[in-house]
Amino acid sequence: MVQWFEERLYDDFSALYRVGSVVYQDKSEHQDLIIFDHDRFGRILALDSIVQLTTSDEFIYHEMMSHLPILAHGAARRVLIIGGGDGGVLRHCLMHKSVEQVTLVEIDQSVIDLSLEYLPMISAGAYDDPRANVIITDGAKFVAETDEKFDVIIIDSTDPVGPGRVLFDPSFYKSVVGCLTEQGVVVTQSGVPLWEPESSKLTHDGLKPLVADFGFTRAPVPTYVGGDMLLGWGCKSPAVRQTPVEELRKRYADSGIVTKFYTPDVHVGAFALPPSYLTHLG
Repeated sequence: MVQWFEERLYDDFSALYRVGSVVYQDKSEHQDLIIFDHDRFGRILALDSIVQLTTSDEFIYHEMMSHLPILAHGAARRVLIIGGGDGGVLRHCLMHKSVEQVTLVEIDQSVIDLSLEYLPMISAGAYDDPRANVIITDGAKFVAETDEKFDVIIIDSTDPVGPGRVLFDPSFYKSVVGCLTEQGVVVTQSGVPLWEPESSKLTHDGLKPLVADFGFTRAPVPTYVGGDMLLGWGCKSPAVRQTPVEELRKRYADSGIVTKFYTPDVHVGAFALPPSYLTHLG
C-alpha cells in the first residue's frame, strides 16, 4: 500500500509526498518529527507536518543563510545560530576558517540527535568541530540573558506558529540586536511572501526600527511551498550591505569555499526583489 505524507501549511492547499520509507517518526516534548525517504527529494525532515529540509535542495537555504552575512561582514569571528539543530547552517558557517566560534542554541536536543543519526550528511561532522558551541535552551531566553556579542546572528527558525512564534516577536528582535557587535549582521527566516506574507511582515515591523539597514534577500528553495523564501536582513551599519561585488569576489576566493548556489553575484542580486514581494509591508 502506498503511503503519503501530507504537508498542510494552509487551510485551502496541501502538498502530498509519496513516502518511500519512514526512517523515523516520533513526537517529542516540543514538536512532532518525521524523517522519510522520497524518490525525487531524497531524505526529508518535517516538523509538525511542515517540511524543514530535503537533501536535494537544503544547500540553497543553508548557503544563503550563512555565506551571505559572513562574507558581507568580512571579518566575522563569532557567530550565533538560533535553531538550526539539523546542523546545515552550522556546517556552512564553520567552512569559514576566520570564524573562531559558532554558538548554536537549539531548544530541542532530539532534533540534533536525530539529525546526527538519520541526516548526518547535513551537518557533515560540524558538531565535532571544536569551534562549535552547542547550547540546549530557548533561543529567546538566551539572547535576552546573555552578555555575549556576535558579529553575525542567524535565526534559523520555523514558521511563526507554535514554539517558533516567539522568534518573530519585537522583544526577541530587540534582544538579538542587543547582542550584535558594532558592524553586526542578523539574518532571519521570513517565509514565502506570496503565500505567507505575515512572516515577512512580522520581521519587517519588528526588526526594521532597530537597525540602521534593513532589507530582505531571497532564496528559491523548490520544496518550500510557494516559491522564493525571504530572508530578513538587519545590520547596524549600512556600509556592510554596500560592500562592492569585487570585494565580495575576493573574500569568496580567499575563503577557498566551494558552493553549489551562493556566489558573490548571487549575493548582490538576492537583494533585488519584485514589487509584489513587498507590497504587504506598507
